[in-house]
Amino acid sequence: MEVLHVSAECYPVAKVGGLGDVVGALPKYQQRQGWIAKVVMPCYRTRFLIEHEFELVHQGGLWLGPTWYHFNVIREKHNLLGFDLYLLEIPGLIEGDQVYGCFNDLERFTAFQIGVMEWLNSWRHHPDVVHCHDHHTGLIPFMMNYCYKYDYLRQIPTVFTIHNAQYQGQFGWDKAYYLPAYDPWKAGMLDWNHLINPMAAAVKCSWRVTTVSPHYLDELCTSAAGLEALFRQERHKASGILNGIDTETWNPATDPRIMHHYDVQTVREGKAANKTDICRRFQLDETKPLFVFIGRLVYEKGADLLPDAVARSLYESQYALNFIFLGSGDPHMEWLLRQSEYHHHTNCKSYIGYDENLSHQLYAAADFLLMPSRIEPCGLNQMYAMRYGTIPIVRAVGGLYDTVIDIGDPGGYGLRFLQPSVWDITHAISRAMELYQHPQQMLELQQHIMQLDFSWDKSAQEYLHLYAQLKP
Repeated sequence: MEVLHVSAECYPVAKVGGLGDVVGALPKYQQRQGWIAKVVMPCYRTRFLIEHEFELVHQGGLWLGPTWYHFNVIREKHNLLGFDLYLLEIPGLIEGDQVYGCFNDLERFTAFQIGVMEWLNSWRHHPDVVHCHDHHTGLIPFMMNYCYKYDYLRQIPTVFTIHNAQYQGQFGWDKAYYLPAYDPWKAGMLDWNHLINPMAAAVKCSWRVTTVSPHYLDELCTSAAGLEALFRQERHKASGILNGIDTETWNPATDPRIMHHYDVQTVREGKAANKTDICRRFQLDETKPLFVFIGRLVYEKGADLLPDAVARSLYESQYALNFIFLGSGDPHMEWLLRQSEYHHHTNCKSYIGYDENLSHQLYAAADFLLMPSRIEPCGLNQMYAMRYGTIPIVRAVGGLYDTVIDIGDPGGYGLRFLQPSVWDITHAISRAMELYQHPQQMLELQQHIMQLDFSWDKSAQEYLHLYAQLKP
């Protein structure tokens, strides 16, 4: 059986967040379990495109309203990712290496989706499932069902995965002419609050809907940026499947991005060596516990709470701990973290930007990972951290609730708190400081979390089971 994944991101081709990691790993594991998995994404001018060989497999044209665009579909020639990777190129529209944030994102991603439909419509055989990811591909299930031109594709099952319901891609009905001709009686399938809402359309039109963790699906029924009623209404066809991680890429025993390799038996020595390197690089005292934050500096990640939590924790602990922050995002939050570094330069450091190598090194070096998220559909960072023996400190929300059990509960191995507040974060940090005073308990927890199975094998099997249920 064959599944075609449609996504705006795929690691290592182009990645902004967890979506790229998921689409870069899930198809590979599906291939190993006997399916033919393919990925199609926009052709950004990234380093991956320049450094690898591609072959032209399709040429076509599409109409975006009254404007005609030529498009090409190219395939990576050597199957380097473990699955067939296709890039859809639209000269004059999808150009440069920027994934999001262009002035014409609406036109870029709408044209991309129409291009995918045109290409799919030309296939002599069709995939058994079309799996769409997030709102950038949310119009595809609607077009497959209700656009006259693609009537031949109507019988192909569609699955829509929600990676983050806060971003829905809404646009006005004045742009409805961008879409190919469709049954006007079905216009309501596009509408939510008098706007065309690609995420809402996908939830309505897909055969099945999934979220990236079970707890996140429950949360969407009460907090979904305006779509709560829709999720309650469509709950019968939705399921939560927890994301996995690529345990080959994220393996402290073989990771080429870290200096000192280690496994469960050598975790104490290995982490100590990596911590020494990082602390020397950032001019921190390696004898103190190291807390790190890795992620986007945005409100939903709780990044605005970090400066005050740092100040309070340092004051309460008499400066007996260190912080390193890696990320970028909201300019004001970046400025706040720089101010924290300025005022607490001997204990707090920040790296504003994205650095994949440094992120691996921080996971290997840190004692604790901070994730004070207000919204976290799944979260991969806590799973990466545990793979490297770094104890997660998380807010009990979304996938963080599903993957981290508090040490105060039976079988617990992490630290959880309930509210996105400076007080709750500070209290969790103080609990971590108390734990740090017991090296043997720390070691046992590190060894335990390194052996937890967060691989894609189980999750991939759940998706395959879901696909099999859709087979006509």
